[in-house]
Amino acid sequence: MTCPICTKEAAERYRPFCSRRCADVDLGKWLTGSYAIPAEAAEPDDLDEAIKVTPTRQ
Repeated sequence: MTCPICTKEAAERYRPFCSRRCADVDLGKWLTGSYAIPAEAAEPDDLDEAIKVTPTRQ
């Protein structure tokens, strides 16, 4: 397995990363919002329908 940040061989201690530095770089990307899942804006009517379908806790 290779490190997703620098592509060096992963170290067991920091798996899936090769070092603490690469693990910290990855964490920094998550915290700054560099990693994001693209999505389309929902239409207001779609949101209303989703609320009707979602079960509520009682």
